[in-house]
Amino acid sequence: MTEKLPNLNYRVGLDYTREMDELWMDSSFSIGISTSFVVDRDGHIAFIGSPTQLEEVLPKILTGSWRISDEAKAADAERIAKGERTMPIFVKLTPAMKAQDWAKALSVVEEAVAVLPDDVNFRVLQADLLLHKMRDLQAGLPVMRQLVRDAINKKSALWMAGAMRQLFDPANDNSHLPQAERFAMGNELSGHILAINAPQRGDAPKFLSYPAVAQYYYESGNKDRASELIEVTLKSLDGPAPIPDNLKQEVMSESVQTLANYKGQKACYGSVCATPQPGVSQSTKAQAPEERR
Repeated sequence: MTEKLPNLNYRVGLDYTREMDELWMDSSFSIGISTSFVVDRDGHIAFIGSPTQLEEVLPKILTGSWRISDEAKAADAERIAKGERTMPIFVKLTPAMKAQDWAKALSVVEEAVAVLPDDVNFRVLQADLLLHKMRDLQAGLPVMRQLVRDAINKKSALWMAGAMRQLFDPANDNSHLPQAERFAMGNELSGHILAINAPQRGDAPKFLSYPAVAQYYYESGNKDRASELIEVTLKSLDGPAPIPDNLKQEVMSESVQTLANYKGQKACYGSVCATPQPGVSQSTKAQAPEERR
């Protein structure tokens, strides 16, 4: 963390005993990181969910209207139902991933996709395992093409971002992919991403999809456009959409480094500065809260 996030300015706790997992995450059927637990003035757990929901939920908790509301009950029911479906999957998936048993991991993920075809995390992981871990283009390319089609049909920035990262995350070695098709899919996805979340729209966060779109333009030779999109990403971090502080700082550090590499000169945003690192890939791995286990 010192190497990746040198400007980290908050404490990080490590749960070596899994006590937090067992007493809080497992007990509440929570599978996403980060997860927030809000305890109200009566000592009840009033809310369990994504930190991005806190801005909307906290005022209702403070007035006492949230915990007894139909909205809260529906959110709890949805979280529990998803947890009951996915927890058994992660019990099998995590050991396979840690052991780098990609064939076993793929088998578990394909089982998950069959049950939860609209879960973007499993769909993206399926493509990643086939294309980047196993390098099975015969099986992986049809999966990737379907992921792109579904992302566009759903008009979902989250799905498009997941698909885009499979094609243009420089942390991956993409040299084995058919480049003409890779850039064709990247061009199509980029157009849709920028259409539904335009640079001039300041109400929607850009960090989920813009870094991968910028990488597409950078590899296409349009470095000015790539730099512009990274600058828009940085500005959006201070927009109205709530972003957890830890994620915001991670995105800011990575984006400033990427901008310096794109421009070939020192780049700064606020107090964060970076100098170019020739030959070092710029990561586009800042994502929505990841699944744990």
